[in-house]
Amino acid sequence: MKVLVIGSGGREHAIVWKLSQSRHVDKIYCARGNAGIAEIAECIDVDMSNFDALLDLVRYEWIDLTIVGPEDPLSRGIVDVFEKEGRRIIGPTKAAAQLESSKVFAKEFMKRHRIPTAEYKVFTSYLHAEDYVRMKGAPIVIKADGLAAGKGVIVASTVDEAIDALRLIMKDRAFGNAGNKVIVEECLKGEEASFMVFTDGRTIVPMASSQDHKRVFDNDKGPNTGGMGAYSPAPVITKELESVVMDTIMRPTIEGLRSEGIKYKGILYAGLMIDDGQPNVLEFNCRLGDPETQPVLLRLDTDLVDICMAIADEKLSDVNIEWKDEASVCVVLASGGYPGKYEKGKIISGLNDAKEMDDVVVFHAGTSFNNNEIVTNGGRVLGVTALGKGIKDAKERAYEAIKKIHFEGMHYRSDIADKALKYQ
Repeated sequence: MKVLVIGSGGREHAIVWKLSQSRHVDKIYCARGNAGIAEIAECIDVDMSNFDALLDLVRYEWIDLTIVGPEDPLSRGIVDVFEKEGRRIIGPTKAAAQLESSKVFAKEFMKRHRIPTAEYKVFTSYLHAEDYVRMKGAPIVIKADGLAAGKGVIVASTVDEAIDALRLIMKDRAFGNAGNKVIVEECLKGEEASFMVFTDGRTIVPMASSQDHKRVFDNDKGPNTGGMGAYSPAPVITKELESVVMDTIMRPTIEGLRSEGIKYKGILYAGLMIDDGQPNVLEFNCRLGDPETQPVLLRLDTDLVDICMAIADEKLSDVNIEWKDEASVCVVLASGGYPGKYEKGKIISGLNDAKEMDDVVVFHAGTSFNNNEIVTNGGRVLGVTALGKGIKDAKERAYEAIKKIHFEGMHYRSDIADKALKYQ
């Protein structure tokens, strides 16, 4: 069969890499892909917002299955367009994707269905929001309502920081229309974890647990990013806690949507804050997380195509999803200046040396070709991902591989997965 993956980041490289191992797959296409994806798939220069062109590609190439990586096409209704044409596609509809595309929708939905989350207020007026922040004090969380590439959430440790965040979102319009509304939310304490599930609208199957590292610098310092690394499993998610999350968050969400006339199919991701064994939802994503996908798919033992076809055909209960016992760690190598301004076009060396290491996969995110050279083409450039007997072993292997790679301005965190080691 033929499969199309939409997207061009590290998550999509991991998806393509996993699909390439499937006994079902004859050919993989990716729109638009990157330099790493180009080694195992045919990269097509079609913008992921051009649904008509993507549908033409699917028709012309007789593509059997499409997998959507990023949030933007999901929020704009690509699944609705493809399903109307009778095409198999993995992801939620536009209505279901509101869980991610509108934080206000998500918070109000959680309130209606008694899903645990932080207290909040919604504002369309900067002055009212500023007054509320001054009244509540800090720490406090400011969130742009719409999609902001993982950068629309600001955890403010002081009132001045919170007001700066409000100004950035509502007055400076840093995230455009995503800042038409803001949520001002209590700052929860605890440990964060990522909880992802596969679902066909009724059956819900949890994935291996994982934990992301959002801040750009060691010890969770600096601004939020799209993610600087991740590991799996996350020891904070015990078997008992997994049951609690499924019973109080994931099932009520899928069933709550269904009760409101919205069927949710695909992947659902809950970013959790866990305090004293109690989970609260920080945010929902309607697709695989990035960079969580990289370590999670490295541990997946089941054919990804079998899972995707079962989701599309609403037969997920027929698939036994299994995971490797080993742990995995992904460390993101970023461009100098990220998540602020950065330069592109820096030559990357050492990729072949890292590739020769056992149980290491270097997933490309922001890369492209300049003649025969692979060069940087984004803020997050590579996700160096390793398997190991445990988190410590996987971490050591990932950082050993990083020593072989270089590009001008390269920076990364040195403490990815340290949180997990305290459980050992």
